[in-house]
Amino acid sequence: MYQGKVVTNAMEQVVYGIAAAEAVNAEAERLDAQRVFLMVSAALDQQTDEIARIRDRLGPRFAGQYSGMPPHTPREAVIEVAQRARAVAADLLVTIGGGSLTDGGKVVQICLANDIDTVEGLDPYRLGTRNGPRINAPEVRQISVPTTLSGGEFNALGGCTDTARGMKEGYTHPLCVPRAVLLDPALSVHTPEWLWLSTGIRAVDHCVETLCSLASNPYADGIARSALALLAQGLRGVKVDPGDLDARQNCQIGVWQAMIPLSTGVPMGASHAIGHVLGGACNVPHGYTSCVMLPNVMRWNEPANAERQRQVAAALGRPDLRPCDAVRGLIRDLELPCTLADVSVGAAQFQEVAEKSMHDHWIHSNPRPIAGPDAVMEILTAAA
Repeated sequence: MYQGKVVTNAMEQVVYGIAAAEAVNAEAERLDAQRVFLMVSAALDQQTDEIARIRDRLGPRFAGQYSGMPPHTPREAVIEVAQRARAVAADLLVTIGGGSLTDGGKVVQICLANDIDTVEGLDPYRLGTRNGPRINAPEVRQISVPTTLSGGEFNALGGCTDTARGMKEGYTHPLCVPRAVLLDPALSVHTPEWLWLSTGIRAVDHCVETLCSLASNPYADGIARSALALLAQGLRGVKVDPGDLDARQNCQIGVWQAMIPLSTGVPMGASHAIGHVLGGACNVPHGYTSCVMLPNVMRWNEPANAERQRQVAAALGRPDLRPCDAVRGLIRDLELPCTLADVSVGAAQFQEVAEKSMHDHWIHSNPRPIAGPDAVMEILTAAA
């Protein structure tokens, strides 16, 4: 008999298949927002008319905009956005772009609610800080229009990088989760292929580490299997035809499903933990960290969870393959990087990555226990 609990979050709705300009305006009206502040992709803003359409549709509700967010959401950028949003008395944040913007919006909410206006002011509020101040609940909330497949819009955890220490750190409050997520597959055609496909593997990573987790449950497993099948089909479809909106929507629905186990309490493992450090310390894009680490973490974990890993190969339609090879096969089919050398991370950096990975909370929920940096070094060496 199973025991446990499924924890839901404060998200109110997911809207899919509606043009972004219409969906954003409808949400602003639903929430009676009068001072909407946009945080948007610089590429979308400068190279397309998509953001202009959203601003025009909002009309007098539009209060201001921040364009562009550096990778891995540095603290300096978050503080700048918070200052701008505060200056125009924003009552709703709308993030339109990839995971770094989505994460930035979450941390900006904390800054606005807790009067944080300096980089150093974020220190007491990061996850893992002992005896830190009580975090005031965000009052200026967020809605998210994602253009990648990293999936952060479906949970309350925001990542933000302390550039001085080269560490990506978490910030959270139950109300940091967006009030609504708006999925427009047509908007995603502007996303560079490498970014769309690699963040799709990030979503695959969510599914796989759910199915491989010794703390998962049948509810989470069923959703993760469905998500993994949708993602594999959708990603291959977009690789063949970038204009296939049905394939893109399958990817988006797959990401939505992939995030449900994580947002309801199923912990991730070493692929995510090491990936966080590769991002913060080595500037490897989110999706690429999963491309490189996931098959190698799966192989290292096999002594602890081989039976659970078989679900992964089955969901990918390759029960004949070793599960880690089934995942690597998908990554290769998408022509994405497979080794640390492919993402310009060399052996000289491994020790730093291994030591910093031990400070990530998900390293400690890996199915095969990781007692120290030496175990991480084994995984990194295999991924070289």
